[in-house]
Amino acid sequence: MEIPGYRIKWLTKVVYSQAFELFIAAIIMLNAIALALLTMKNIDSEVRSSLETFDRIALWIFIGELIARIISYGSKPWMFFKTGWNVFDFVIIGLSPLFASQTLILRLLRIFRLIRIFRFLPEVRILTRSIARSLPPLMSMSVLIFLALFMYGMAGVYLFGKDMPEQWGDITSALTSLFILLTLEEFASYLMDGLSYTPLALPFYISYVFIIVFTILNVLIGVVLNAMDEAREENRALKGEEPAKGRSLDDHQT
Repeated sequence: MEIPGYRIKWLTKVVYSQAFELFIAAIIMLNAIALALLTMKNIDSEVRSSLETFDRIALWIFIGELIARIISYGSKPWMFFKTGWNVFDFVIIGLSPLFASQTLILRLLRIFRLIRIFRFLPEVRILTRSIARSLPPLMSMSVLIFLALFMYGMAGVYLFGKDMPEQWGDITSALTSLFILLTLEEFASYLMDGLSYTPLALPFYISYVFIIVFTILNVLIGVVLNAMDEAREENRALKGEEPAKGRSLDDHQT
């Protein structure tokens, strides 16, 4: 890929080289193992101290990597923040020293640091891009699903609320029951309980399963899969372009 003229070329080649990225990915994985071992209560005190020391060393390695990547942008360091992963790295790594005294927040930031491994996995980048593409249609579908669940919830309250107050006594408990039924795990028990009070339970539950569980949820899955196919096609198009076309490294990272 073509490196823009404003960037420090030798440093850019270093921080985005395969060896350097594999090193950072290895540190992230080792850091994950260290954090997992630190959750064990019966671990030896010396081992715990060593793991905590390694965690601090890993943080400083990540800070050094972040600074090096910002410096590699040369005369335009603000261009670093045009890439979503760069912003994520800056927030997660940059906030860690500031919250060193806040144990809970620091632990959460440690966990989020592990998400940075996704930056080195092409398929995960495609997945995150596809999720971003599918958000607008998913929002529209979410409104439709909420209205459908609300109508079924109100119908459930009118049909079963008097006889099954824990499951259908009000709209809150009704929506909770409908969300549980999305997994179909308790479908048989809900159906049998409803039939013991009214025969209308059969069309109610059967229509809910076919309309909400099977149809609408499959449409949601189809939206995500379609967005993933588009993201893969875009990724193939990026890989198929030659450097002579002038596509910069910054555009490729985005």
